[in-house]
Amino acid sequence: MKKKIIIWIVSILVLLAVAIAGGSFYLYHYAIQNTEKTLTGSSKGTPKRTIEAKKWLASTKKENWTETSAGENLKLVADYVPAATKSLKTVVVAHGYMENKESMASYIKLFHDNGYNVLAPDDRGQGKSQGDYIGFGWKDRLDYIKWTKKLIAEKGTDQKIGLFGISMGGATVMMMSGEKLPTQVKAIVEDCGYTNVEDLLAYQLKLQFNLPKEPLITTSSWVTQLRAGYSFAEADSVKQLKKNKLPTLFIHGDKDDFVPSAMVYDNYKASAGKKELWIVKGAGHAKAFSKDPELYTKKVVTFMNDNLD
Repeated sequence: MKKKIIIWIVSILVLLAVAIAGGSFYLYHYAIQNTEKTLTGSSKGTPKRTIEAKKWLASTKKENWTETSAGENLKLVADYVPAATKSLKTVVVAHGYMENKESMASYIKLFHDNGYNVLAPDDRGQGKSQGDYIGFGWKDRLDYIKWTKKLIAEKGTDQKIGLFGISMGGATVMMMSGEKLPTQVKAIVEDCGYTNVEDLLAYQLKLQFNLPKEPLITTSSWVTQLRAGYSFAEADSVKQLKKNKLPTLFIHGDKDDFVPSAMVYDNYKASAGKKELWIVKGAGHAKAFSKDPELYTKKVVTFMNDNLD
C-alpha cells in the first residue's frame, strides 16, 4: 500500500512538472517569439490617421539605414526621414510590441511636420530586422544606443537627440535611460510603457488565461534566459529610471487595459531627473494621440523643443 502511494505521488509530480514545462515553453513561444497572436486589451483596428500617415511615409524622402545588433550580430534596419528644412534636432522613435517602423508613421509625421529629423528602427525580431525573438525593450535598449551613435557618426556631433517610444517602445526608451548615453541625447518622451516584463506578463497571464503569476512566470523566464539571453526580472524600467537624469515626459491613458495605467505612476516616481506626467482621460492603450491629436502634439513638441534647444 505504501509503495502504491509513493508511486501515485511521484506520478502526480512528474505530470505536474511536464505540465509546467509545457506551459513555460508555450508562454515563451506565445509572448517572446514573433508569432501571430491576438492580444486581449491591445489596440484594435487601424485608425484612418495611421493609414494616411503610412501612405505619406511610403512616399516621403528617406534614407534606409542598417546596423548590427548589440551582442548577436543581427542585421537591423531603420528609416531616416530628414526634416523639410535642415535641422540639428532628431527624434529616435521606438515602436511597440509586434509592430515595426511603419506602425510609427503617425508619430514620424508629427515630428517631421514640426521640423525634426526622425530615425525609426525596426526592433530585432520585428519588421525587416533579423532575429527570432522579441527583446521587450531590454535587448533593444542596447541596439537603440547603437542607433544613436550611428546617427551622430552619420549626421555630426552637433546633433540634439530626443528619444520617443510607444508601449514596448516606451519601455525601450525608459530602459535606455539607465545606461550611459551619448551627450547628444537630451530628452525622453514615453507613452504607455510598462514597469517591467515580469509584471506585464503576469498581468497578461491573468487577463488572457486566468492563471496565477507563479510558477509559469519564473519557469518561462528561465526558458527566455536560455533561448533569448535575458530574464523577465532584469528587464525593468523602474530600476533603469532610478539612474535617469534626462528630462522625461510620461504619458498614459487612464483607460489602458493592456499596460495597466497604474504602472505609469511607478515609472514616474522612479525617474531621478526632471519629469512631467500627463494622464489622458478616456484614452485606451496607445490611444492618447488619437484621443486629442492637437493637445498631444502641443505637449510632446513643446517638451522636445524646451529640452533640445
